[in-house]
Amino acid sequence: MIQKSQFEPAWWLKNAHAQTVWAPLMRPEIPLNLQPQRIETPDGDFIDLFWDSTNKNDIQKPIVLILHGLAGNIKSPYAFGLMNAFSSAGWRPVFMHFRGSSGEPNRLARYYHSGDTADVAFVVNYLKEKNPQVAISAVGISLGGNVILKWLGETGSQNPLAGAVAVSVPFELNKATKTMDQGFSRIYQWRLLKQLRKDIQVKFNNTNLNCPFDLDQLSQVKNFQEFDDLVTAPLHNFHDANDYYIRSSSRQFLPDIKVKTLIIHAEDDPFMPKSVIPSEKELSASTILEISKEGGHVGFISGNKFGRANYWLEHRIPEFLGGGCQVSN
Repeated sequence: MIQKSQFEPAWWLKNAHAQTVWAPLMRPEIPLNLQPQRIETPDGDFIDLFWDSTNKNDIQKPIVLILHGLAGNIKSPYAFGLMNAFSSAGWRPVFMHFRGSSGEPNRLARYYHSGDTADVAFVVNYLKEKNPQVAISAVGISLGGNVILKWLGETGSQNPLAGAVAVSVPFELNKATKTMDQGFSRIYQWRLLKQLRKDIQVKFNNTNLNCPFDLDQLSQVKNFQEFDDLVTAPLHNFHDANDYYIRSSSRQFLPDIKVKTLIIHAEDDPFMPKSVIPSEKELSASTILEISKEGGHVGFISGNKFGRANYWLEHRIPEFLGGGCQVSN
């Protein structure tokens, strides 16, 4: 089902780019009682989690797993905002870093990408084993949202989640990649690529791992297509960037989702064209797609007073998953 979102942008943040950059530039970090946890993976690598310890020891509280976007981490504004919102609502939030994104390079000659659902499945199954009587939900932001939707579709009625929310999802990676290489969106691309290049450089310069591509070419990468051709494809057994985009885009998996799922999307998202937005016939009966005209990319900031931002996602997401909370300021 597609429905109109109730989100109304702050009158002083009507522009898509203003919505997108406000929190990264202006939002102060919310202090959290974080407790790190490292999980060893079956292939000899590790995944770093962060729990908000406010409700961590209350084993009756539901768990929500939060997945970040490209180049995101626990310090991303949406990360500490959602962790705080869910803790305030009585949940046990846990933030999952994809491999290599927690500040320490992962051990294997691989990284993370938009279609890698195996690690999410591993973490959720781990959480279920440790908390068999508790409902577990998940929230995916941007790339993390693509991963969640793809996994939900792959697993259908066998998926163990109680509910899921995906925000600002690049449903068709090839179209999103082209959009990011045009106009003002190239600024976002430049910033993200700078972080990705740094992560890969550090990873292979400070380990004995065999690099499956020419590391000297990394500094010449100018857009996501080139990065995915040079790095993502050989690291993760794709033929090339286009093969990666075709196999990893979540749009094709939407009809098979059986878990209660909310997708939140803005038509003015500067990371992708409107044409990526699925039609109603592509959605399963368990999926709601809420569309707003404005909101930017992972923005969705409301507020009547100039400079006082209300982070609407931090109300809407817990509300959908079953617990209300106060909107953070």
